[in-house]
Amino acid sequence: MSHITLLHSNDMHGDWLPEMVDGKETGGLPRLSGYLKSVRNSNPNTLYVIAGDMFRGSIIDSEYLGLSTIDMINLTKPDVVSLGNHEVDYGLAHLLFLEKCADFPIINTDLFVTVNNKRLFSPYINVTVDGVKILFIGILTQEVLSTTKSEKIVGSYVNMKRAAKEIGVICDNYRTTDTDITVLMTHIGYENDIQLAKELDKHFGVDFIIGGHSHTYMEEPTIVNGIPIVQAFTGTDFIGRFDINYDKVNRKIENWTWKCVPIDEDAAENDHVMQGLLDQYKGVTDQKYKRVVTRFERELTHPRREQETEMGNLYADVMVDDASYDIMMFGSGAIRKQAMGPIVEYQEMLENTPFDDVLWMVEVTGEQFRRMIQFILRDEAWTGETEFYQFSRGVHIKYSKSKHKIEELTFNGKPIKDDDRFKIGLQNYHYTNFDEFLGVPIEEVKQNFKPRVVATSVNNIIEEYFTTHPGLDAHVEGRIEIVD
Repeated sequence: MSHITLLHSNDMHGDWLPEMVDGKETGGLPRLSGYLKSVRNSNPNTLYVIAGDMFRGSIIDSEYLGLSTIDMINLTKPDVVSLGNHEVDYGLAHLLFLEKCADFPIINTDLFVTVNNKRLFSPYINVTVDGVKILFIGILTQEVLSTTKSEKIVGSYVNMKRAAKEIGVICDNYRTTDTDITVLMTHIGYENDIQLAKELDKHFGVDFIIGGHSHTYMEEPTIVNGIPIVQAFTGTDFIGRFDINYDKVNRKIENWTWKCVPIDEDAAENDHVMQGLLDQYKGVTDQKYKRVVTRFERELTHPRREQETEMGNLYADVMVDDASYDIMMFGSGAIRKQAMGPIVEYQEMLENTPFDDVLWMVEVTGEQFRRMIQFILRDEAWTGETEFYQFSRGVHIKYSKSKHKIEELTFNGKPIKDDDRFKIGLQNYHYTNFDEFLGVPIEEVKQNFKPRVVATSVNNIIEEYFTTHPGLDAHVEGRIEIVD
């Protein structure tokens, strides 16, 4: 009998610094690294894997375009890492450079060059521990297509049936008679993991799905088609842990347990080597970015992306202030912190909106705007795995989930009519993916008005407004009203 411990993280997003939670120092890469060392010392048959999105979310990551992240993750000695959608944020060419800097293998099945159908990364890796051969396969979310729209030569599989078929190809070709355990490392979101598990042929032999992307906190695995599905929330505050007993004589998993382990003072001591490396990077970024930009009236929150929030209203209103357009639709997922303030430092400001890009203005009719809202609020919106928006002042949406119907849609207190015209502000990511995110063809919208760039940096606008308007406050006002 072999006892294997399989540890896993996902959606770390450069969350390298600890925070105080209920009086305990929680998370941070030094403490996570300390936990990894402790487990490895107690069980040499320990593996550590990361299911996508190491990058983005902290100034330490973005200042070095992910190189600092690779440097520190190297110290944690992962056995395998699968790609997430944010791994391509700094560009595909840069990602391929970062891969060369990594001391660990990076896998992905479904990202390929469209010209010759050649995969960009190895789709799988076999890892042997205590004589047990484990096959890891990496699957990425379709959102990579959204990030790489300008990369015309790159494609990805975009639905679960295609993904399941590709897993079958890998298993048929590379799952040998020597393979003992098969693990999917996905970055497609919890709901899609469930759908994928339903699509998998039992003869593929998939034993576990370690997921990411939806930042799902789980107290126990979800078992679908006999396959346990797990995630370890986000950041470095938690780590997932499988303890697997494998019968090497009969070549089968005898039993397993899983838990989501809090990485706090009770879990482990800090790894001082990791702390020293982190301090070096933090010292540079602190010197450059640690200055106060503004003071809010109070702490403002953004607890969930799929609802109206205080910070969402603030950011949308900032972007529409003195603007040449009528309505700002600020990407809910572009706001990364759940809370910020009352004192806001430059570093925090940049970490909260790390995806700085240009700002576009388009013009839509009232009928088109209604279609956009209907599409945004479709059933999939409530899983946290579609794009959602924060709307600037004046917009009021009343939507019935049970009827799948917009019951009220007004602007400045007046019902929106089909032949009304509105100029809309959109971040570049959302303009580039207009059809997919908003459900109305951009070519149709271009007939109203030629879209144009109205600002070259969203963060330039935010910083200037924050600096010149101390004491900002915002409240949830019912701009998005969801009934039943």
